[in-house]
This record gives sequence, structure tokens and C-alpha cells, in this order.
Amino acid sequence: MSEQLREGTRAEHRAAESQAFVDKLLAGGLDVTAYADLAAQQLEIYSALEDVGDQIRRDPRVATLGFTELKRVPSIKRDLTHLYGPDWRAEIRILPATRTYAARLRAVVGRLPEYAAHAYTRYLGDFSGGQIIKRMMQRHYGLGTDGLSFYDFPEIPKAKPFKDLYRERLDGLGLDAAETARAVAEAQEAFRLNRAVFAELGTIHINRVREAKEAVA
Repeated sequence: MSEQLREGTRAEHRAAESQAFVDKLLAGGLDVTAYADLAAQQLEIYSALEDVGDQIRRDPRVATLGFTELKRVPSIKRDLTHLYGPDWRAEIRILPATRTYAARLRAVVGRLPEYAAHAYTRYLGDFSGGQIIKRMMQRHYGLGTDGLSFYDFPEIPKAKPFKDLYRERLDGLGLDAAETARAVAEAQEAFRLNRAVFAELGTIHINRVREAKEAVA
């Protein structure tokens, strides 16, 4: 299953990574405000994912994917406190594309193939690629440990053995061919939903930063 998920989402993965918002953020072409807005969207998405994970654990197979060391909501809240201040809940805004993504996540309660697809897409994606994002945020925007705890996994000392274990757990779910096909289709949808969030963020922040530069030119 893990191999089918990886191969089945390769094109969608590339499309998400090539979004203008991602390119400019990682290249230093935006600012901390853009990163903070991304963190706010991550909170909505991960809150939905982790709520669903808690509810779906009635299925004993789900327990094998329930790594507490992957939980991200507490770390995102710490980041938002640093980025926005103690009243961050009143400061952030959740974009329409993010609400659509979160609604899709909450709709998969009780459906293991779909939940597994979203968990794989988010957790392994942010665990793997997140280290690059962390370095770029530090390099371009001067962020330190505070504000970037989302990308810290202190309970996972070595990345490769953990990722291998996670893939083994996916393969051990015992999904049949039809269920695996549903999981791959849902993972493809997860990347499309993520891409829509990046597109909205890009429309807002690329234009904002460009207009700010033009105003002082």
C-alpha cells in the first residue's frame, strides 16, 4: 500500500510543490506574515485530521498508525503564539480552501482507507519535507526555534527508521485491492486540496508583497 500511495500521488505531489506560493516562500521572496498565515491554515487542517484520528480509533487497525510523537496541533499553537501573540485566535483567519480541506477530512470518519491516505499525506509529507522548510525559514526570515516547532519531532531521533516503520504499518493494515484504490484516490485528492490552499495563500501574499515593494520603489 505504501508503494502504491507513493507512486499514485507522484504527479500531484510535484504539482503541489511547484505552487508559486511555495516557491517564493522558500526562496525568500515573501515574509514572516506569509509564513504565519500558512501556520494558521495548518492548525485548521491538523485539528481536523487529529480529531478524526481520535474518533476512528475504534477500528483496531487504526491504532497501529496512532503515533503520538507525530501529533502537531500543540506545536502549531506554540508557533502561532510566537507569530501572532497571546491573542492569536482573534488574529488568524482561515481561508475558504482550508475550510474545504478540513471538511473533507472530517467527512472520512469511520473510513479507514481514506483516513490512512490523509494521515500518510500530511504526517510523512511534513515530517520529510518540513526540515527543508524549517531551514529556509531560518535562513530567509530570521526565525529561530520559536515559531518553527511544527517542524520539530523531538521524540523521533532518526527519520529513516521511523518512516520505514510507518510504511510497514500502512502495509500491515490489511486493506484489499478496492480499499487500497480508494486510499490512493483520496491521497490524490489530499494533494489537490493542499494545492488549493497554496493557491489562495499565493494570491494573497504574492500580490501583497509585490504591492508593498512597488509602493516604496
